[in-house]
Amino acid sequence: MSCRRGALIVLEGVDKAGKTTQCKKLVQALKESGRQAEMMRFPDRTTKIGQLISAYLEKKSNLEDHTVHLLFSANRWELVPLMKQKLEQGISLVVDRYAFSGVAFTSAKPGFSLDWCMNPDVGLPKPDLVLFLQLHPTEAAQRGEFGTERYEVGDFQKIVMQKFELLMKDPSLNWQVIDAAKSIEDLHAEIKTHSETAITVAENQPIGELWK
Repeated sequence: MSCRRGALIVLEGVDKAGKTTQCKKLVQALKESGRQAEMMRFPDRTTKIGQLISAYLEKKSNLEDHTVHLLFSANRWELVPLMKQKLEQGISLVVDRYAFSGVAFTSAKPGFSLDWCMNPDVGLPKPDLVLFLQLHPTEAAQRGEFGTERYEVGDFQKIVMQKFELLMKDPSLNWQVIDAAKSIEDLHAEIKTHSETAITVAENQPIGELWK
């Protein structure tokens, strides 16, 4: 490999755990330390597929549950060429939500198995690090603007948390669970340490494939 590749770092967690704030802080810190880094978020609401998802999440439209799940997956796949290009250029990607959210949220609905939910995302670029920001759903519900979007319902979030716990048992992925109730700065310091280690490890390894 002519260039040391960037790392794929994913932040996951229940709604309002502080993922977006921490993604932005991490990208800024990595850049300040001389590393190339960019932020991505899923769903990416700027694409055609993303606009359909956005209308659904904002309760402006209704879609059948299987359809919604496949749209979320398609939204990730449409950005795979760009993700691979950036990683191969040595840019680390800090991603706000990824396939794990898609699987956890859909499988929390009645009638959906984890396996069915995982299948559309098999083969996506594999994260070098998945940081799970753990926050009790009752505490999440007290944070600003909780409940404005479709899935921000306390009981549903508890089931989502259980599904995340099942996904975290996968030994093929580098999961790190972090207490999101900490101060923003303490949380950032812990995330930065884990991320710098992952970037160093990823440099000389090929990009992996998720759940393969």
